[in-house]
Amino acid sequence: MAAGGFVDCHCHMTAEEFIQDTEEILERSRKEGIQALVSVTESTGEFERLIQLSESYPNYLMPCFGIHPIQKKSDGYHSVTIKDLEPALSQFDKYKDHLVAIGEIGLDFTPWLTPSPKDREEQLKVFQLQLDIAKRLDLPVNVHSRSAGRQTIAFLKEQGVEKVLLHNFAGRPSAALEGVKAGYFFSFPPAVTKNNQREKLIRQIPLENICLETDSPALGPDKEERNVPSNIHIPCEYIAGVKGLSPEAVRQATTHNALRLFAKIRHKLNR
Repeated sequence: MAAGGFVDCHCHMTAEEFIQDTEEILERSRKEGIQALVSVTESTGEFERLIQLSESYPNYLMPCFGIHPIQKKSDGYHSVTIKDLEPALSQFDKYKDHLVAIGEIGLDFTPWLTPSPKDREEQLKVFQLQLDIAKRLDLPVNVHSRSAGRQTIAFLKEQGVEKVLLHNFAGRPSAALEGVKAGYFFSFPPAVTKNNQREKLIRQIPLENICLETDSPALGPDKEERNVPSNIHIPCEYIAGVKGLSPEAVRQATTHNALRLFAKIRHKLNR
C-alpha cells in the first residue's frame, strides 16, 4: 500500500477561489508532499470541471460528486431540495468509474439556514437518495454534519452505510464515539487549531479513525486568507500535539486510514 505522503481527504478544487491558479496550487501541493487530493462538489455545476481537472491530474486529483445540504443561489443560501439533486442523478452513473466517493453530502441544521421541519425533511430525502447511490456504486461517502452531528451519525447507521468520512466534525464526543463504533472516520482541517473544543474531541477519537483534510479554500489557519491543500501539515501537527505523537506518526496513520476508506485511491496509487 502506498503511504509516502499526505492525503487531503476533503477539499474543493473547483471552487471559484481557485479558478485563476488551479495548476499552481496543485503543483505546489505535490511539492509539499501530498500524494492525493480528494476533491468534492457542492452542486451539479461543478461536475464537468472536476472531471476535466481529474483527467489533467490522473491518479492525483480524486473526484467526488455530491449535492451539499446548503445550496448557494443568486439571492443567498437555501436548504437543499430534491429539485437541486435531480440534474445530478444521471451524472453519478455517467462518471461512476471516475469517482472515488460520493460527497459532499449530509445534513446542515443551522437554524437560520434550515428554519422549518419541512426543510429538514427535504434535506434527509436528498441525503438518503445520495446514500443509496453510494451503496449501489459501492463508494464511500464524504459527509457534512453542521449542527446535526448526532442526527447525521444516527441516520448513517440507520441506512446501513459503512464507509463514511465525517469531515470537519464538530459534534459532541459522545456522538463521535457512536461513529467510531460503526467504523466511521473523522477528518479535521487547519482551522481546528483555533477551536479549543476540538481538542477534547480529537483526544477521544482513536487515531485509527482520524484522517486529514483542508476543506480548502475554506477553514484555513487564518479566516481572512484563502486556504490551500499544502496547509495539510497544520492539522497533522495539531493532532500530533494533542495525542502526544510525532507528526510523522500521525501522517503515516492518517494516510493509511484514508487509503483504507477510499479503496479506489489505494488502487490508483498502486498502479
